Amino acid sequence: MRISTAQTYDASVNNLQHRQSDLSDAQTRLTSGKRVMRGSDDPTSAARAERALAQEERAVVAQRAVDASRNAMRLSESALGDAIGVIQSARDSLVNAGNGAYTAEERTTLAAQLQQYRDQLLKVANREDSAGTFLFAGQGAPSKPFLESGGTVIFNGTPGEIALGSGESLPATVNGSTAWMTAMTGNGVFETAANPANTGKGWIDAGQIRNPSALTGADYEVTMSVAGGVTRYSVTRDGAATALTNVAFRADQPIEIDGMSFTISGVPAAGDRFSLTPSEPNLSVFDALDAAIAELKSGSNTAQGVSNGLRDLDSVLSRMQGVRSAVGDTLNRIDNVEDRLAASKLHAQTDRTNAEDLDLVEAISKFQEKQNGYDAALQTYAKVQRMTLFEYIR
Repeated sequence: MRISTAQTYDASVNNLQHRQSDLSDAQTRLTSGKRVMRGSDDPTSAARAERALAQEERAVVAQRAVDASRNAMRLSESALGDAIGVIQSARDSLVNAGNGAYTAEERTTLAAQLQQYRDQLLKVANREDSAGTFLFAGQGAPSKPFLESGGTVIFNGTPGEIALGSGESLPATVNGSTAWMTAMTGNGVFETAANPANTGKGWIDAGQIRNPSALTGADYEVTMSVAGGVTRYSVTRDGAATALTNVAFRADQPIEIDGMSFTISGVPAAGDRFSLTPSEPNLSVFDALDAAIAELKSGSNTAQGVSNGLRDLDSVLSRMQGVRSAVGDTLNRIDNVEDRLAASKLHAQTDRTNAEDLDLVEAISKFQEKQNGYDAALQTYAKVQRMTLFEYIR
């Protein structure tokens, strides 16, 4: 077969261009570090890299939710710590108010201190984060979640929590209703109270549980009577007489009925009444302080007022500590979620690297091979250029 000089030239140029293109492609992959730069390079690996990239991006978005939740929970935990400190200070003031040597003016001063503590707590309850979100608004509130209304603080938010994250739900707020408004009344099982119409100087303590299995959940009332200089009491259950009828009264001696034990102290008068009712989850921090302030100001039965105040503050303090503990658990859970997200992100990055990244040793070897081929093609072309009749004659 006859091969013309022009054909030889064309073949050499085509070969030269092909090798130059291969060399350029190898150089591009070497500088980018990517083996798969287009889907056509390796469709299977490209799809695998795309899935890994999507997983990595989901992990990045979830990490933003984790950071937001951690910031909110840290601020909430700090606010709850502040509230617990203020309540503890209020409790100390109330303990001082029980000192029998205090005058009415001194108790009025202590009542003013309690009012200041109450005002501080209201500010803590309405605390915001840097973005203006109320920490204890639950699922949201049109304005401050805790508002004064007729001398009473009400919860103006929506109970619940705002959750972040599509995979694992993380809270961005704390349920303010649970933290501030729904402590158990009484001792958590039953609530003791002196009738406001009592005329004597007796007071009833918070009571204790002696036998949980004997509790009935009924309402009880203790009625005092005095005959012949002897004070007696009778206990009714839901209005019906019990075995404790016309029992001689002794101050500070425990009275036990249906698994409950309580003590009436002081000097009750004839007709004085004391009640025991099941506890309910509706005691707010502010109501507890308002009641204690009112009792100190009235001075009608300071011992009963101090006893009730300490009982209620202990209840709201316990609730506040419980919520703070729950927030601490949430912070621990956030750390665990962050660890899992980091592992998921690393797995995605590794999978993506394995799918599309270049083996540098192999790539350098191939680049060197292609460069050698290109050099050889250039030398061949230089020789072919001289294979003409004119060059031969010359």
